[in-house]
Amino acid sequence: MYIYVYCTDKPNLKQSLFIDILRSDMNDICVVISLYNEEKLIKDCIVSARKLTSNVIVVDTESTDNTAGVARSMGVKVYSYKKAPIIEPSRNFAIEKADAEWAYILDADERFSQELVDEIKHIIKETNFTHFKGPRLNMFAQKWPMKHGGWWPDPIVRLIKKNSFIKWPKEIHSTPVIKGEMGTLKSPLLHFSQGNLNEMVEKTIRFEDKESLLLYRGNRKASTLTFFRKFLAEFYRRFIRDKGILDGPTGLIASIYQAYSKTVTYLLLYEKSLNN
Repeated sequence: MYIYVYCTDKPNLKQSLFIDILRSDMNDICVVISLYNEEKLIKDCIVSARKLTSNVIVVDTESTDNTAGVARSMGVKVYSYKKAPIIEPSRNFAIEKADAEWAYILDADERFSQELVDEIKHIIKETNFTHFKGPRLNMFAQKWPMKHGGWWPDPIVRLIKKNSFIKWPKEIHSTPVIKGEMGTLKSPLLHFSQGNLNEMVEKTIRFEDKESLLLYRGNRKASTLTFFRKFLAEFYRRFIRDKGILDGPTGLIASIYQAYSKTVTYLLLYEKSLNN
């Protein structure tokens, strides 16, 4: 949308007002995207981020594909950060680079729902909260919403007032440390982390290898009995206790897959123990 300001007797004022209006959303909020090797996802992620604001930055953790090149071709700022086994260490740096009052942390496989965009734009205009937790809707095979099995509401903190941010701990799945009181968003962030089964298996091997390394460094142990215990416990939790059965065949497949994924972590941990 373009807004024209007519100040014919004061051309400098006209130009200043136009620039202020054009950049107003940039002063309010910045979407920060930390990632590694997400060439296939980054374009759609940036398009989604721009539903909320034109102020979008990408923190690339030394990707070996063309992630950074695709992001730059779309006109966003790209910063480089050292590669780490997990994404959390880069988030302190990413929030520091956010040039706005608020920062929203978005992953490459996440998308804004229009309801969430509208809610955020409204809520940050006047609030006493310094950060917000909101639901995340996980989409199995990028098609089917998961409403049971522990998948929903999957609350996460992603909207943060920059001057209240303290740090993001460098542990996997950690929660940021922020001063002040937390509010709650009602509208969901859409999470498309799971593609088809081939992509899921490939991603699981990469991710669980990293997690098993962290467990190994923490002196965690695994035995053959651990594999059975982890598989059965995870399947029971997802499918029975958390009612994944109510999601039908999708719930069954997702529960089996999560049990498999958890087991792979400990298989890899066991292998690392044997090799060292």
